[in-house]
Amino acid sequence: MALASDNPLRKDMRTGEVVLRCITSREDSMPQSRRFLLQSMAGVAGALTTAPYLFSQRPTPQPLPSPNAPNPNFPQGMNGPGPKGPDQKTIEKQNQEQIRLDVDRMYALVTELKQDLAVTNTTTVLNVSFVKKAHEVEKLAKQVKELAKG
Repeated sequence: MALASDNPLRKDMRTGEVVLRCITSREDSMPQSRRFLLQSMAGVAGALTTAPYLFSQRPTPQPLPSPNAPNPNFPQGMNGPGPKGPDQKTIEKQNQEQIRLDVDRMYALVTELKQDLAVTNTTTVLNVSFVKKAHEVEKLAKQVKELAKG
């Protein structure tokens, strides 16, 4: 008696008995697990190959120069290049003069503050003019600092 492979009955070749074959979930699930594995591998491979295209940033488009914009290679105006700003040496010289004036003013204010401090008892009350002079010294110090930075 020849039995088909998918028939649950089968003949044991050693004993010659017909045995009811019990189909286990392992035998039945093996082709499905292989199919699932192959499908998963194909999906991962597809995702890995398309990921750079999906997540790549597109370069920002550069604006085109206006046809009416002046050409930097040609001089400005009919009489040659336009007027230039003040010379760097002139600016530095003006800054140096301003720093000298500010330092002299600060020195005078600090001297006045020192004299007021010697006369006034600071533990009881500070004079309003004393606070204003101290504030002005602070302002001048900031100005000198900014001018020294350049």
